[in-house]
Amino acid sequence: MLYWAVVFFIVAIVAGVFGFGGISAAATDIAQILFFVFIVLFVLSLIFGYRGRRPPV
Repeated sequence: MLYWAVVFFIVAIVAGVFGFGGISAAATDIAQILFFVFIVLFVLSLIFGYRGRRPPV
């Protein structure tokens, strides 16, 4: 998911350089949404992954 956020960010930069404002804005919005979804899923996986481990007895 982080890969796709970076891809859309690069598309937004390229579109902005060539003057395609609408495409650039849309790609930026998609990249932001994907990045925040990635962060939320990453934090949740850290919390639940840590909670699931038990020390050996």
